[in-house]
Order: sequence, then C-alpha cells, then structure tokens
Amino acid sequence: MTRGDRIAVFLPNTPETLIAHIATYKADAVLVPLLALFGPMAIEHRLRSGGAKILVTDRDLLPKVPEVRNNLPTLEAVIVVDADAGTGELNFQTLLDNESDNFDAVETASNDPALIVYTSGTTGPPKGALHGHRLLLAEVFNLDFFPQPGDLFWTHCEWAYVAGSFTALYPTLNASLTIVNYERTGRFDLAQAFRVISDYGVTVIFAIASALRIMMEGTEHPGEQYDLSKLTAIAVVGESMGPDLLEWGCQELGVGLTENYGLTECDYSISNCSAIMEVREGSMRRATPGHVVEIIDEAGHVLPPDTYGEIAIRKPDPSMFLGYWDNPEATRARFIGDWLRSGDYATKDADGYFWFTGRQDDIIESGGYRIGPGEIEAALKQHAAMADADAIKGQVVKAFVTVKAGTAPDGALEEKLRHHVRNKLEAHAYPREIEFLGALPVGNTGKAMKRELRRRENDKAARHDKGAPA
Repeated sequence: MTRGDRIAVFLPNTPETLIAHIATYKADAVLVPLLALFGPMAIEHRLRSGGAKILVTDRDLLPKVPEVRNNLPTLEAVIVVDADAGTGELNFQTLLDNESDNFDAVETASNDPALIVYTSGTTGPPKGALHGHRLLLAEVFNLDFFPQPGDLFWTHCEWAYVAGSFTALYPTLNASLTIVNYERTGRFDLAQAFRVISDYGVTVIFAIASALRIMMEGTEHPGEQYDLSKLTAIAVVGESMGPDLLEWGCQELGVGLTENYGLTECDYSISNCSAIMEVREGSMRRATPGHVVEIIDEAGHVLPPDTYGEIAIRKPDPSMFLGYWDNPEATRARFIGDWLRSGDYATKDADGYFWFTGRQDDIIESGGYRIGPGEIEAALKQHAAMADADAIKGQVVKAFVTVKAGTAPDGALEEKLRHHVRNKLEAHAYPREIEFLGALPVGNTGKAMKRELRRRENDKAARHDKGAPA
C-alpha cells in the first residue's frame, strides 16, 4: 500500500472498523467509508469511482461483493473480519497477528486528502467529495463546549456516516474520552437508546432528528423511567427539528437541542451552541465561527438582509471539501468565484440568523408567491394527528403525510390539515393535494427523499397519460 491509495471499509460499528479507519489515516491513505445498508450497486459505484485498492468487510456483508467484484479493476485485496479459513480472502486477525507492534505514522498536513464521502446523488450518480484531515477540528461547536472532563458520548449513527465519525467518534477519541457503542440489529430501538443513555450516564448525544422524534413520540415522560440527569448536550442533524422537538428536549430531557446545517461538501457551516447562542424558533441558526456564510444572487453578489437567495460558503473554509474526486469540472460548477453554492435557498436577517426556504428544485411558486416546502412541512407537523410530513411541487402543491396511531386518514382529516396550514402560514401556502402514506421514503440521514416522492408522482402521471390506473 502506498500514500494516497483508497481503502474502502464496509463494516458496521465494530472495533475492527475503528482500527481500519485509523490505520488508513495513519498510513496517509484515503478512506472510502461504506454504510452497512448499501447494496451491490451502491458498493460498485463507490469502489469504481474511488478506485479502491483494498476493501475491508466482514462475513455477513461479504456476499454483496462477489456480484460486482469483476467490475472493479483496481481492487487488489479483500480483507474479511471473522473469515472462515479457505475462503480465498485475507483474514483481518491473521494480518494483525503477523505484523509488528511498531508503526511510524506518516506525517500529514491539514489539507492532505483523508477520505471520500459520496453525495446523495440528487442529480446524476453520487459524486465523491474529497476531504482533508482538517475536517476533524471543524465539527464540535454544536456540542456546547465539548469536550469536558468526564464527558461520555453516544450516537446511534453508523461510523461510516461522516457525521457519526467526524462529529462523534473521532472528536471523542481525540479528547481521550469514551464513546459508547452497542450492536444494533434492524431498526432504531428507542427503548434501547434510552437504556444506553441511562445505564451508562451519557452526557453528549449526536442524533438524526428523525431518531429523536421516534424517542419523543414513543416514550411519555422519559425522565420518569430513565436516569437522564447526566445529559448536557444533544446535537441534531438531518432535518429541521421543529418547535415540538425543541420544546421536548428542554422539558423532558433537560437540555437545549442544537441544530446544524451542512453539506457533504462543507459540513457544519451553520449551527448553534445553545449555551451561548439564542435559539430563534424556526431559524437555521447562525454561521458557525470560522465560516463565512452569506446569501448570494445568481451572479455571486452578497445580498442585503432579509433578501431571498442562495446559501453560499466562502473559501477557504475549515470543513470545505478539497474537490470532487477525479471530477474537476463538477468541482468548478459548484463555485461562483470564492463562493461554494449550496443549492439551498434562504434569507438571512440583520442579526445573522438564516431562515430556510428550500432546495432550488423544491421551491414552490403559487399565485406569484415563493413557498418553501419546509414551511408547509413544519406547519403540518404541528397538527396533533401528524407523525411526519413532506411537501413537493408538481402541477399543484402536494403533501405526503403519515399519521399517529389511532388516527383515521380520511377526507375529513385532509380538510382539517389544509385549514390548519392556511391558518399557520398564509392563504396561498397550503397543500392542494394530500396523500396518506404508511411511511415516508427516507435516505441515509433520515431525511425524506423528495426525489423519490417526485418519481412516484411522475410514474402516476405517466400511467394516467397511457390510460392505466394510477
């Protein structure tokens, strides 16, 4: 293995995962982390795109690899944790046993390549965002002065998810503190989550908003059932929390939740530290110290306060990517001058607080007004019957909603929801169509996948045009 080689790690949260990550960084190779939920197509794209030379996986995930291995010309070796003898792969433990206990880490600079994280692929195949080692020190403002002596960290996120590693795992180890890990099986288990927090005395949590919402809706007065007295900070990502989740955190968990905004290409550019920063309900919070974030127009000019435009982050920036892997054209297209364009639209008030409107493709225009889907979704989620909601634009504004147990998803509720949104927002800002779903399609971060909802709508429209049942 030589400097700059790409090493893919396809493992759940295990000690071997951490060993593989740190070994890759210390050898000045480039990590390609893969989520355990990935299927063969997702694996193939990332290994081919990144030109991975080595893949580290385990016996349970290995069956996903042979299907695509012949399409991976750069892959020289597969190292398998708990591999059976005679499988033809390299055994992880055998390699460790046969190596020296001494290792001199390669000297690296903050801008040297460290890992490739793939975008969600909203336009075309996922692109590999190449990050430098500096990313480690750009991720902890939202943790309310973490690290403190005695802090104990927990996250439900996979370490292959960059926020799970660079916001939780690595900062904890860098501070010589302890992180709690447990083996997850299947879906998020709210009872298990509360037991971990209570039994181990967790002080700091990093979580996706949808997981916290499961905890909120599934357990009444958790402080009466579990010892949550050690909690000092909870950082939230994935989607806007909404006022109900924020209030629940304060009242039931005893901590102010900190909300964070970032891109695969530039993480944590907008966030807050609840210990020192006022939380303005509904806002995205303010630019994280060390980041210059503004609202710009199509020409790259900074716009005055309260003016609609695109969120942009100015380079150089501590958590900004080095560029898309092997794709300079796509890298150039993301910038206008020194501004990294986010594709997200918002306003920024005179005090520096950002107010999200939506993705460029998601902005809804109705009656001459621009409507952010986030506003409609937040209003819907405030209704007592709602479990979750998402909104997209089509011929009309449409909302997809899930209801709480015991609620009848019928025409009467549809009308109540429309009336509710009209009252919460404005007369024009309400969903003309509402569809009840058993669950919203979600991606790796827990966010509802608008592109999947759009695809379903487009398929319905195509079938309708052909005279087939919708």
